[in-house]
Amino acid sequence: MPGEAGSLRIPPHSAEAERGVLGSILLDPTGSIDKSLARRMRAESFYDRRHQLLFEQLVDMSQANIPMDAVTIGQWLKEHDALDKVGGYDYLVELQDSTLVPAHVEHYCDIVQEKYLRRRLIEKSVETIESAYLDEQEASLLIGEAEGALFDLSGSGEQEVPPWKDSVRSAFTEIENRDPNQLMSGVTTGYIGLNERLGGLNNTDMVVLAARPAMGKTSLALNIAENAALGLHGDPVPVAVFSLEMSREQLVKRMLFSHAKLSSERMRGRRMTTDEHARLTRAVDTLEKAEIYIDDTPGLEAVELRSRARRLKNRYGIGLIVIDYLQLMNYSKFAREGRQRETMAISGAVKAMAKELDVPVMVLSQLSRATEGRGDNLPKLSDLRDSGAIEQDADVVMLLYRPSYYQQGDDRNADNLAIVDVAKYRHGSTGRVRMSFQREFTRFEDRREDEDEFNDEV
Repeated sequence: MPGEAGSLRIPPHSAEAERGVLGSILLDPTGSIDKSLARRMRAESFYDRRHQLLFEQLVDMSQANIPMDAVTIGQWLKEHDALDKVGGYDYLVELQDSTLVPAHVEHYCDIVQEKYLRRRLIEKSVETIESAYLDEQEASLLIGEAEGALFDLSGSGEQEVPPWKDSVRSAFTEIENRDPNQLMSGVTTGYIGLNERLGGLNNTDMVVLAARPAMGKTSLALNIAENAALGLHGDPVPVAVFSLEMSREQLVKRMLFSHAKLSSERMRGRRMTTDEHARLTRAVDTLEKAEIYIDDTPGLEAVELRSRARRLKNRYGIGLIVIDYLQLMNYSKFAREGRQRETMAISGAVKAMAKELDVPVMVLSQLSRATEGRGDNLPKLSDLRDSGAIEQDADVVMLLYRPSYYQQGDDRNADNLAIVDVAKYRHGSTGRVRMSFQREFTRFEDRREDEDEFNDEV
């Protein structure tokens, strides 16, 4: 049977290369260990258990700053009850004699790592096959998990931890060379007020934009995506938008009308005027230059969304991700434990994605009805719906609020004041940013000085 033949196969390995690495270390301990670690060698990289133990002991000895030669190495192994387990003195001599040129240690390491990755690939593939046979998860989830495992094996998801000294010096150099006139370090939002408050949207940050329905959170998110892609008040970056509520066609039309400052409602049932057509044409010419990639798959699983984002990052170099919105995402692995536990897992997955892809991720979220139960209707961090984990995982939480929405009669929506309350900012101080919302065009703009002054009592 093919399965039986496959089970008798010996996992990929190179005994000669493994002996070459260890022999090189025995001949030139300091230099060879540094080169091996630089090649991401670890004990589990070796197939032979004797080699795993010997490499681990040699690294420990090196990190203990003990002078390494044939005598001290043998003594160290004996004291740590490892000499017999690695083959004794005779095997150490055999390793030395089998290595002619320790300068080739990097070449030996590459061979050992190649075989190690093949073994890991086999292990992960077997796990995926077993999971597929169990039929306990949806195929899309299995594919996402398998893709994540393969991404980790590729080395892109596994970075060597730099020495603390290097990290301190790197941070100092960055601070020392910083342009004192440069106020923004992250991806531009396109708004002067928000850029000044946040310094842009920083890589690895999870940015939550939360509001009650009808406040315009989708509009603000799309405006920011557009501004980032066009490089308004900053450098342009490719943007990925995951829309779990609206279709791609709806979003694109909405962005066109918003950029052209045209009311889609007023244009229903009639032809465009010459001026309207010209404005829409200019909007098309401008937005065509933006790199925006919209995925409108409904009800995305957290694992699948992360998988799709990873592919977009690798293919297009995505610099900002927007998710509209968190409560429409699923994580079926935790669904049976209740919506609060599922939301906690989704929030953690979004934050992990931001760190893995090294980009800011803006995720929209709903606020609970508690906002409307208070006399001032002002949103608070505690109003984040479904789970306190959102507040905990987020690096930035922006609460969007329009005071006139809660007015009565003709005063409802009469004032264009919008408040973006930066209620949490892990890297700096919190505070409110005044903006103007052009409801007719679903567009946010920086608030002009000649507009009504912000009333702190609102």
